Amino acid sequence: MSLDPQAQGAGAGPGTPDSGGQAEHQQKNSGRKRRPRRRKRCAKGQDKAQERTQRSAVQPSAPAKQHNSTSAKRPVRQQSDRPLRGVYSAIDLGTNNCRLLIARPTRGGFRVIDAFSRIVRLGEGVSSNNKLSDEAMDRTIEALKVCAEKIARRGVTCMRHVATEACRVAENSDEFIARVKRETGINLDVISAGEEARLAVMGCQSLIAPGNRNALVFDIGGGSTELIWVRVHPGQRTEISGWMSIPWGVVNLSESFGRPGETLPIEHYDKMVKLVVDHLQAFEDAHQVSSVVRKRKTQFLGTSGTVTTLASLHLNLPRYIREKVDGAWMKSQDIHGLSRRVATMTHDERAAQVCIGPERADLVVAGCAILEAILGMWKVPSLRVADRGIREGILRGLMQMEQPPRRARPLYHGGDRTQKKVEKNG
Repeated sequence: MSLDPQAQGAGAGPGTPDSGGQAEHQQKNSGRKRRPRRRKRCAKGQDKAQERTQRSAVQPSAPAKQHNSTSAKRPVRQQSDRPLRGVYSAIDLGTNNCRLLIARPTRGGFRVIDAFSRIVRLGEGVSSNNKLSDEAMDRTIEALKVCAEKIARRGVTCMRHVATEACRVAENSDEFIARVKRETGINLDVISAGEEARLAVMGCQSLIAPGNRNALVFDIGGGSTELIWVRVHPGQRTEISGWMSIPWGVVNLSESFGRPGETLPIEHYDKMVKLVVDHLQAFEDAHQVSSVVRKRKTQFLGTSGTVTTLASLHLNLPRYIREKVDGAWMKSQDIHGLSRRVATMTHDERAAQVCIGPERADLVVAGCAILEAILGMWKVPSLRVADRGIREGILRGLMQMEQPPRRARPLYHGGDRTQKKVEKNG
């Protein structure tokens, strides 16, 4: 608060003339010239008040009794705005990847302090025998041990760790969950497809651009693909109108049409696309997405390794740079052309691409087929890329649950405002 207006207000108050009192005083004392001297004394008093105020602003003084001053209320506001001090962790164990985020809450969001991601292919072979293989479980537990070490080192105070499609369908998932607990200390929660969809939307909804009334959020996973139809309300509030999980992801679709390391014939790629389109038709019948898309104000938002990989290739990045990929826009016609180009590459050519690498060289083709099927079913001009999803949704949910209630405003010092007005008017 500026000091000058206060000083001027304090000095100008007594000297402000009241019209009736001034006229009466001049009539009674018409022969005297005392009024100018009074104004001069007021001016001097004002100057002295300004000097005292400026000295008090420069020189520290002893603490005074606090009544209704601004300084008495300021500590309360600072305390209520202070960010939470907890450390939060989220694990998303999917059919193909094991991902960890550790973060601290900040004002309006969170700051990531540690992260981990590794391709484990937990769902390898599940489509043929409905069981998690010993080799896949071993790979996954080694990755989860790294996660457990990071969680302990960072002093995590609140956590949620989930497993998705591979553990939902595998007959021996209970054994695997128990082994994870025994060997790593991590409790895994096998969530439903509906909860997976909710967390995905919660994690990436901030990328829905203002002005849109609807959004289709999709997550191409390893063993399934989630489609979520979102209604956008005023104030960017989102509501899930419907969702569907189709039983094809990059791992089981790749296993159904070829073996790892082989170059896939383009005819098989086209069959992949058609297979996924057939499953998408049920979602179209339920929500009439095509008719809504024609009215515009509908955004498509893709959150998956396939989408982020294609975005890296489209941007010609020398390596994967999350800051450039997350939130990027791609035209649908560019995605179609790039998907076809990647699908017709040999396995070695895909593996040589820095943003694909040997671990994704065979899986990215199935991802391109799923993405082409989605964009072929619904004619949207562009797609937004999200390098965020379930983990971010988990963290936001945990931080909202742990948010302390707002502290009530302090009572008016010296009694209630209404009572003071009564006493003054009385």
